[in-house]
Amino acid sequence: MVSTKANDCHTIGGFYGINGKKLQRQYKDHLSYFKEWEQMGHAKQWLIFPENMGPYLSIDETALSTGELYTIITNKRAKGKRGSIVAIFSGTKVEPIIEQLLKVPAKKRVMVREITLDMANSMKTIAKKCFPKAILVTNRFHVQKLTLEAIQDIRIKHRWDAIDLENEQIKRAKAKNRTFTPKEFANGDARKQLLAGSRYLLYKAPNNWTENQLERSRILFAQYPDIKIAFNLVQGIRNIFNTATSIETAYTKLAHWHKDVENTGFRAFNTIANTISLNYRSILNYFINRSTNASAESFKAKIKAFKAQFRGVKNVEFFLYRLTTIFA
Repeated sequence: MVSTKANDCHTIGGFYGINGKKLQRQYKDHLSYFKEWEQMGHAKQWLIFPENMGPYLSIDETALSTGELYTIITNKRAKGKRGSIVAIFSGTKVEPIIEQLLKVPAKKRVMVREITLDMANSMKTIAKKCFPKAILVTNRFHVQKLTLEAIQDIRIKHRWDAIDLENEQIKRAKAKNRTFTPKEFANGDARKQLLAGSRYLLYKAPNNWTENQLERSRILFAQYPDIKIAFNLVQGIRNIFNTATSIETAYTKLAHWHKDVENTGFRAFNTIANTISLNYRSILNYFINRSTNASAESFKAKIKAFKAQFRGVKNVEFFLYRLTTIFA
């Protein structure tokens, strides 16, 4: 068996007075059975575990080492435990992934009923080609993330303008041998502090604001009405996902939201609205079972913790061996 504790060879070596590097080498070459791994020859390119196929899958990408992306398919019902990993592929290129997945018997692939994914066309192509009976569901949190990034872009632009303005005021004050004191709002924030301190409240729904955040939001929205309008758009998309009870209701509400976006003239939000229009079918599929890609994000966090525990990924094959021994 591959134990997570057994891999911290430096710590174990310290307890028993053994050279940590030597123990690590012995573990890798002999004790772990890594050399006998039947998937060694192609592990860097692909790993597939057909026995872990299930009706509800997630597909996502993550970086294992030096920013290199891997596409990972996981079984939701395994809940991040043994049997979670269905497949791991090096990169995100469609053709080689499809080639390997099509080698899995069709009987296994047609049992997949639903796949959650992001809006990447590559992911959709893989899912459609390899799992023909599955409903594709765009992750709602990916859609919401786009709107949150858009409002933060507006806030950041105002913050740079505030910094430039303050710098100019400081220069003028120095030229007149005066000390510049920035004007403070009722909560004690200067303008640039107001914009910097508003970052986190814009991520949250108003009912989750603290008293300080509520006061800051009132000042922020009074000073920057465009941020208030953008915030209402963010809350609008969040409320659609939270309250719509059917595909039909969600479709109508998204149409109204799209019209609201057009009326604002915000370029970033118009881009998001157009993206939603192009992906509306898979977005609306969320309202069938209210499925998300949370399990895939959770599994990515497990991989990140796994990397941290073993101080990075020095040997990709060995890392994948340990990962799949525990989670596949």
